[in-house]
Amino acid sequence: MRKILLYIPILLGLTACEDSYLPKPPGYNRIDLPAHSFQTLSSGYPYQLEFSKYSQVEADSFNIEEEEWINLHYVDFGAKVHLTYKKIGDGVSFEKLSNDAFKLTAKHQVKAYGIQESVALTPEGYTGVIAELTGEVPTQFQFFVTDSTKNFLRGALYFNTATKNDSLAPVIEYIKVDMAHLMNSVQFQN
Repeated sequence: MRKILLYIPILLGLTACEDSYLPKPPGYNRIDLPAHSFQTLSSGYPYQLEFSKYSQVEADSFNIEEEEWINLHYVDFGAKVHLTYKKIGDGVSFEKLSNDAFKLTAKHQVKAYGIQESVALTPEGYTGVIAELTGEVPTQFQFFVTDSTKNFLRGALYFNTATKNDSLAPVIEYIKVDMAHLMNSVQFQN
């Protein structure tokens, strides 16, 4: 009788297990992206633009003497769009500023799989140059908008995370749409 009682838990344990085990597929983080919505930058800058309502304007802490430099901080996504502005003239030429922008983009060639550059014309008639970078680079999208005589605005997207860019792809694409809208809404104050 004791032997039978001893075998009952073992038999119950064996019959409770299923024979067909299927491994679970890898899980991915769900990223809920809101509909694009924009607001106008407050006055006090030599440029006007529309930026995402899901980002916050912050003064740039890297170069505090440049009051026109700002960051658009996407808190929920851990991303920032750095906007730097320079007035053309008084020893600062368009050629120097555009060459500096291209050099900053070229520094990422070490890690970039590719850099695709394109030129666009904004509704205000300004020239915009867009650089899209692929690979494990710190910035995936950069641009500058200029009237080539008085004003130069440069922007670059950065993430404050070690997450791989392929995992961030939906957020990168979302913010790229915001940045394209920002570029098309730029108006320089003369």
